[in-house]
Amino acid sequence: MNEAEYLENRLDNQIDWYSKKSAVNKKYFRSCQVILLVLATLITLSGTFDGEEFYWVAYTLPFLGASIAIISGLLGFYKFQENWLEYRTVSESLKHEKFLFLTKSEPYHEDKAFGLLVNRVETLLSKENTNWSQYMNKEKEK
Repeated sequence: MNEAEYLENRLDNQIDWYSKKSAVNKKYFRSCQVILLVLATLITLSGTFDGEEFYWVAYTLPFLGASIAIISGLLGFYKFQENWLEYRTVSESLKHEKFLFLTKSEPYHEDKAFGLLVNRVETLLSKENTNWSQYMNKEKEK
């Protein structure tokens, strides 16, 4: 595999994948946070209603509280914020390596620059895969 093929088929592909996954997790995290904020505000505002006149409030409050618990649980279970930050970090690290290589900046100013790029990129990706594997094993043990 030559430099152009590696940059296009491996490096750019991985940068794109991590960027997209980061964006999706960011969207889910922020959406859940906004929903939690709205639900918590509705619970607070419900205290201003007269219980006799607005009898439906007594039925709505448990639903709002349960919704908050469910969304909080989903945030903890799917780890949208952690995934967003981790994927963004990997994407930016890969971009950093690519730009250093393309500009022939330190450490890519020597004869074996392509081999060094491949080694550093694959190390980053391997580390991410190892982290994922360890996380999945912990989940199985639970």
